[in-house]
Amino acid sequence: MEKTMHVYRLPRVPRAHRSVPRPSSGPVRHRIRSVLCAAAAALTLVGAGVATGAASPQAQAASETAVSFKAHANNNIITAENAGASALIANRDTVGLWETFDQIDLGNGNIALRAHANNRFVTAENAGASSLIANRDDIGQWETFQLVRNSDGSTSLKAAANGKYVTAEDAGASALIANRTSIGQWEKFDLAPVGDGGAGPLPSSFRWSSSGVLIGPKSDASHDIRAVKDPSVVRYNGKWHVFASTTNSSGGYGMQYLSFTDWSQAGSATPYYLDRSAIGSGYKTAPMVFYFAPQKLWYLTYQTGNNMAYSTNPDIENPSGWSAPRNFYSNGMPRIVAQNIGDGYWVDSWVICDTANCHLFSADDNGHLYRSTSSLAQFPNGFGDGSNTVIAASDPNRYNLFEAENIYKVDGSNTYLLIMEALGPEGRRIFRSFTSPSLTGTWTPLAASNANPFAAPSNVSFGGTAWTVDFSSGEAIRSGYDQNVTISPCRLQFLYQGKDPAAGGDYNHLPWRLGLLTQTNSTC
Repeated sequence: MEKTMHVYRLPRVPRAHRSVPRPSSGPVRHRIRSVLCAAAAALTLVGAGVATGAASPQAQAASETAVSFKAHANNNIITAENAGASALIANRDTVGLWETFDQIDLGNGNIALRAHANNRFVTAENAGASSLIANRDDIGQWETFQLVRNSDGSTSLKAAANGKYVTAEDAGASALIANRTSIGQWEKFDLAPVGDGGAGPLPSSFRWSSSGVLIGPKSDASHDIRAVKDPSVVRYNGKWHVFASTTNSSGGYGMQYLSFTDWSQAGSATPYYLDRSAIGSGYKTAPMVFYFAPQKLWYLTYQTGNNMAYSTNPDIENPSGWSAPRNFYSNGMPRIVAQNIGDGYWVDSWVICDTANCHLFSADDNGHLYRSTSSLAQFPNGFGDGSNTVIAASDPNRYNLFEAENIYKVDGSNTYLLIMEALGPEGRRIFRSFTSPSLTGTWTPLAASNANPFAAPSNVSFGGTAWTVDFSSGEAIRSGYDQNVTISPCRLQFLYQGKDPAAGGDYNHLPWRLGLLTQTNSTC
C-alpha cells in the first residue's frame, strides 16, 4: 500500500504533525444558532417542531417550532433576504432555508423568531423605526413579538419594541416593518409548520465546482510562511473570519487569522499571526473557532503536540484578545486512544454540542474516530482524563478513516453529517461522508467510496486547469457559528486545502493553499 503512495506524503504521518510527538487531546467546536423574531405583518408561518441549538439563555429554555410565513398582502412567503444580511420581505414562492424560522415561545402569548438563514434573531430594528432584520444574538424587547390570532385564522405580529403591528409594506413590495396601529390585509400572515427536511435533504452523491486559490501564504519580517492549511471559518457581523495553520521555511507550524467581507477580498487580506497574542509561539496548529453561547465567549481550539488546547476571546474581531492556552484533557491522550493508535498520530479534534452535552471527536491516522463527552454545563472542563472516550467509528483500512473529521447538524432535520479525509487512489487526499441520527449513533456511509466520494478529483470541476488534485483538511461553510455547528443542506460550500499537483517532498514543506468548493447538484 505504501508503495502506491506519492513520495510527498508518507501515509503514516499526519497532516499537522510531521516532526512533532503524537498529540494527546482534542479541541472543542461550537456554533451559535440565533433566533429570528417575529417577521412582519400577515405572514404565513410554516412550521413543525424542530430542536435547535443554543443562542441565548432565554431561547434554550423555550419551546421551538420551525415555521414559515405567507403574507396576505401579496400571497408571497417571507424570506430573510440575502441569507439574513438584508431585511425580511415577502417575495418568495416556495419555502427553503431562508424562508424558515424557529418560533420560540416566550410565554404570555409572546414569541421570538430565529432565522434558519443565519441562525440569528429577528429584531424590530431601531425600536421599530427600521425594517425587521435577523441580526441579533440574544432576545430582548426589540426581538419580542406578541402573536395575535385573528378571527379568519390568520396571524399578526405586534412588536414589543413600539407596540405596533408588523406590516408587509407597500402590499409586500417593501420590507417588513412594525409601524401600524391596527390590523388590515397587509398585517395578516398565515402560519404553517415546516417538517423535518423542509430545507431539502442531503443528496446521495455530490458534485462541486472549485474556485481558484483564494488564500495563500504571506510573510512578514518575522514569519517566513510557505503554506496555509487547516482552515476554520465562520461568518459573523458581516465578515468572514478565517483561522488557519501555517508552515514556515523550516517546516515549523503556527496559526494565522484573516477577516474580509467577501471572498473576492480574501487574497488581499492581511494575516494576523496568532503568536503575537497570548497564545504565544511554539507548536500550535489545526485551529477551530466557534462561539460558545452559554458563556458568551469565542473559543479557538488547536493542537499543541502533547494535548489539545483552547483559548477564549470575547471579541472574534480582536485577534490580540485570545487568552493563553489551556488543555482539554487533564492527563493528555485518553487511554483508549493510546491503545489503538498504533503508529498513527492523534489529530484533528472537533467539538459539537446538543442540548445536554458537548462531544469531542478526534482521529488517529489509523482508522479510528473517537468521541469524548462533557455536559454542556461543565464545558470546557468536563472531559477530565478522557476516561469516557469511545471509538465512534472505525475501518480496518486505516486510510478510509484517516483524519480531518468535520461533524455538523443538518438544518431542518435530525441528521448529523460526518465528513472525513481519506487517502484515495494514488495516495491523493479525498473526503468521504457519513450520516447519523444522533451524535452517539452509528455512522452510515453517504458518499463514502472512491467511486462515490464526498469530494475528489472525480466530482470537482474547475473553470480552467485544475490547480489541485488533493482535497484535504477543510471545513464546510456553516449556517451559524455556535456550539451546535449547523449547516444548511442547500448549496453547500466547503473551504479546503489543495496544492500544485507537481509539488512533492516532505509534508511539512508542501505548498498548501486554500480554495472554496460550491455544490452544483443541490436539491434545494
